[in-house]
Amino acid sequence: MSAEPYNSPTLGARRAQMFPVLADEEIARLRRFGAPRRYADGECLFETGKTSPGMFVVLSGTLRITGRDGHGHDLLIAELSAGGFSGEIGQLSGRRALADGVAAGAVEALLVVPEQLRALLVAEADLGEEIMRALILRRVGLIEMGAGGPVLIGAPSSPDMARLRSFLTRNGIPHLVFDPASDPDAHAFIERYAPKPEDMPLVACPDGSVLRNPAENELARCIGMLDAAEAERVHDVAVVGAGPAGLATAVYAASEGLSVLVIDARAFGGQAGASARIENYLGFPTGISGQALAGRAYTQAQKFGARMLIPAEAVRLDCGRPEERDPLALELAGARSVRSRTVVIATGARYRRPDCADLKALEGRGVWYWASSIEAKTCAGQEVALVGGGNSAGQAAVFLAGHVAKVWMLVRGPGLAASMSRYLIDRIAAIPNIELRTRTEIVALEGSRESGVESLRWRHRDSGAEETRAIRNVFLFLGADPATEWLKDCGVAFDDKGFVRTGAGGRLPLETSVPGVFAIGDVRSGSVKRVGGAIGEGAAVVAEIHAFLAREYAGVEARAA
Repeated sequence: MSAEPYNSPTLGARRAQMFPVLADEEIARLRRFGAPRRYADGECLFETGKTSPGMFVVLSGTLRITGRDGHGHDLLIAELSAGGFSGEIGQLSGRRALADGVAAGAVEALLVVPEQLRALLVAEADLGEEIMRALILRRVGLIEMGAGGPVLIGAPSSPDMARLRSFLTRNGIPHLVFDPASDPDAHAFIERYAPKPEDMPLVACPDGSVLRNPAENELARCIGMLDAAEAERVHDVAVVGAGPAGLATAVYAASEGLSVLVIDARAFGGQAGASARIENYLGFPTGISGQALAGRAYTQAQKFGARMLIPAEAVRLDCGRPEERDPLALELAGARSVRSRTVVIATGARYRRPDCADLKALEGRGVWYWASSIEAKTCAGQEVALVGGGNSAGQAAVFLAGHVAKVWMLVRGPGLAASMSRYLIDRIAAIPNIELRTRTEIVALEGSRESGVESLRWRHRDSGAEETRAIRNVFLFLGADPATEWLKDCGVAFDDKGFVRTGAGGRLPLETSVPGVFAIGDVRSGSVKRVGGAIGEGAAVVAEIHAFLAREYAGVEARAA
């Protein structure tokens, strides 16, 4: 097998950390976590698009690791000799391989299956740190080269292309984009698989199947994101929502030995995951993007054994327990369900929308509720409008200003001081291509599903003066309402604004009116709507879960005696 060498920016700069060579003493420590295996020349140890058996530590011989460029060509990533080890961060949860591993000559290797890999990372702290760093950096390199993931074929400016790319990017999935306007292979592929415009964009999955303008759930199935679900298992904790609060619960609960399942309808990170830069979070004086913070927590939770079911939407919580020790049933979209002894509601809130006709039809077609690098590239060099006056709006405005010609920042109030941190207000004032319009609101959007947003009209609330501009991208940061519709028939109590009440009637501080059901983060009544507050509640609820489980089991056992 021939393969051209490949160097991503990360691979070029940090190769020694990405592909360290373990010493004999370190391999000796690893042996109790793995089983020796022998492979003949040319034998495939793992293959792109198929479930990987785990991490391989090479004892003798050479293991060639190659990626695929989407045109049928192999790219050489690395050749591992004795002391080298395969894998990337997906091996923590037994996901599908994102590269091919083939024996070059006879190979003897130690196979460390995912469960034992997690045990290794915890038990051997120093060695585990070295391995974990390599696994993370390898995923970064694969994302940079687009290897192992799906290939998206269509115009980069297409709204549906932006939708799919955003989903893959926020979930940390490598992928490639082929533009038929410049790629002959992509043009030929479209002629074969997409005879109608509504079929676009196309997605070529790693297993060879082709999807026509798929929904996110369909795309997730094709790349194996849902392989880790354990529908028949009864978990100790089911966390609904993978924002900062839910991920904090997953990390602390899993690290303390509880079995944890995390469910989210779209991606890990929640609203915080869309923040371009968080600068007032403790311990990060230079700031950190919401995606980076959430990505670290997501990986950390999997290190301790938390299982991830993303994307999966919770549609109903059945709070009835036929018997006292029976688990709660959580119904998911698609006629699936999971069972758990406790449930943590961490669904946060859904974005508010201005009262404009056809707004929903234009979402993802020029109407955005987050500002990532994908959206920034879509509107590079253009004028954009951004609506909202909170910290998330301020962070987005600063980020977009570095990519677009002008940011029109619209707020209903008299200024930003009541809702935004001072450092952001000062920064916005210092950026010349951000123009703040106070006491102003959107009154109309013009456009269609085919063309996207074409123009925007806003009105000054006092004078009534209106202005129309040919703006094709509008970013809405209007706050959010609690995402609690799926709890309506469960008996969970809400306050007058629809947020979940906790701690009433002698309950634990974060426990709802339903025993064993807890609420944390933005969805909870009285919570501090900050990333730090959400993470704190996510950690604190674990002690209450332990207390609830101890109390429930002790009570049942006492009566049985």
